[in-house]
Amino acid sequence: MSDEIISEDTTSTAPTPVSVLGLGAMGSAIAGVLLRNGHPVTVWNRTAGRGAPLAEAGATVAPTAAAAVAASPLTVICVLDYEAVEDVLAATGDALAGRTLVNVTSGSPSRARVIQRWAEQHDVAYLDGGIMGDPPDLGKPELNFPFSGSGAAFETAEPVLRELGTPTYYGADAGLAAVEFMAQVAMGYEILMGFLHTLRLVSAEGVDPAEFAARFAHSLTGYPPLLAAIGEAVGDRAYPPDLGPLSVQSALMDDLVEHRESLGIDTVRMREVRALMTERVAAGHGDQGFSSLFELLEPTGR
Repeated sequence: MSDEIISEDTTSTAPTPVSVLGLGAMGSAIAGVLLRNGHPVTVWNRTAGRGAPLAEAGATVAPTAAAAVAASPLTVICVLDYEAVEDVLAATGDALAGRTLVNVTSGSPSRARVIQRWAEQHDVAYLDGGIMGDPPDLGKPELNFPFSGSGAAFETAEPVLRELGTPTYYGADAGLAAVEFMAQVAMGYEILMGFLHTLRLVSAEGVDPAEFAARFAHSLTGYPPLLAAIGEAVGDRAYPPDLGPLSVQSALMDDLVEHRESLGIDTVRMREVRALMTERVAAGHGDQGFSSLFELLEPTGR
């Protein structure tokens, strides 16, 4: 038998202490996941009683936002809006200096950039993000987090963030995560509002809306390749005849509008599509596809 002694490396990385500011449904869920994963968690909320259930689970309830921040190298803030974020950060004083701040409060890109400038002035490594899901989804890899801001902050926070979902870093501009979040959410509302108008349409014609919804859900499986192709067409400013040439597509628009009008159903979006197609065809682009309507969607009010 060999006299060689084999020693095991028993060193391990201790879970990162994390402070959570804001204990609404999402903030409480974040703190809960981190507690279950063994992190020392300090919590704070403007309404003190919100911390009681988390205290029972092992969290430390801080008396002030500044005290909560001072307890951990990493702070996650999740409150109602950016105005609330600014109020909370003002109350932390200099406690965040030299620490990492992750903000997962929903808001506009411009407000995220305001917080980024504040962070730079106060020696805070700042990461702005959004949560693409609901509290019960936290802790699942299917939950996506867009993040942007300090690259060092993302490197520091990423192991913890991966316990909450799947984070993606979009760059040093703190507003980029909000761009992604707001665009994703807005797209969802655009689709769902159009869907509700269409359900009103089929219902008015005596078609069962639930049965139609099931059929359309199946049809949606064909849309991802089309969306990717439209994105590429817009990026290249080259517009192949996706969905067929506009000269052919536009021939259907009068019927689509008149059908809705005959039933008293909203026609705003269909009228917009018809007007854009008519303008594009008249300009000599009838051989191009639906994606070419992008050329007519110039931002207004700039």
